[in-house]
Amino acid sequence: MIPAAQLAETIWREDTASRWLGMKLEEVRAGYARLSMHVRDHMANGQKVCHGGLIFTLADSAFGYACNSHNQRALAASGAIDFLAPAQVGDELTAVASEVERAGRRGVYDVRVTNQAGTTVALFRGQSATVKGVWIEQP
Repeated sequence: MIPAAQLAETIWREDTASRWLGMKLEEVRAGYARLSMHVRDHMANGQKVCHGGLIFTLADSAFGYACNSHNQRALAASGAIDFLAPAQVGDELTAVASEVERAGRRGVYDVRVTNQAGTTVALFRGQSATVKGVWIEQP
């Protein structure tokens, strides 16, 4: 079995979107991922808080690493988010994704996004679907 951290490094090299947004890949293990992102000025919307689409993107990225942590390629089949508190410019957001269940080609994952004070900013639930292929071929 290939370690999830090794898989994450392979995926990270190809993940230009998450890197472009300044996300940090902090930890990945089977069915689990933690990423963080510093909210910068250019991420603010007209209300002067972090754009919800960027919070969704952080949660979605954590979800992606968690559902691909088994060396089976997986894509999002659906994702929904509930915003519970605004994220301010200067906040350090952390998204923690946890596998709820995998059955057949489908998986369900929950992601909690918090700020540096531990306040929950958003809750995300994603469903994955596996596709053909693996990230790293095994001998």
